Amino acid sequence: QVQLVESGGDLVQAGGSLRLSCAASGVAFSINSMGWYRQAPGKQRDFVAGITTAGTTRYEDSVKGRFTISRDNAKNTVSLQMNSLKPEDTAVYYCYAYVVPGTYWGQGTQVTVSS
Repeated sequence: QVQLVESGGDLVQAGGSLRLSCAASGVAFSINSMGWYRQAPGKQRDFVAGITTAGTTRYEDSVKGRFTISRDNAKNTVSLQMNSLKPEDTAVYYCYAYVVPGTYWGQGTQVTVSS
């Protein structure tokens, strides 16, 4: 059973930075891709950033240039460096890992950006 555990969420002022981390355990096969989604109150869960095993990255438009995703394949971890945070970045951030044949999710970590 694959388990994902996130950490790093916090309350920060606008313009500040946070680093989220996610560690996967119980992985019997290679993880194809890992990344982050977020869900603000009353809204759907939206894609934020993803990274493949080869290191190819993809970002949601509103975070490009501010967020950087990285991954350690040997340790099955993924991180999200978030800079220049804005109040609209406030959400619960969920880590995901795609391991054939399914996608696994973490429990979420709260990021709150005050204005």
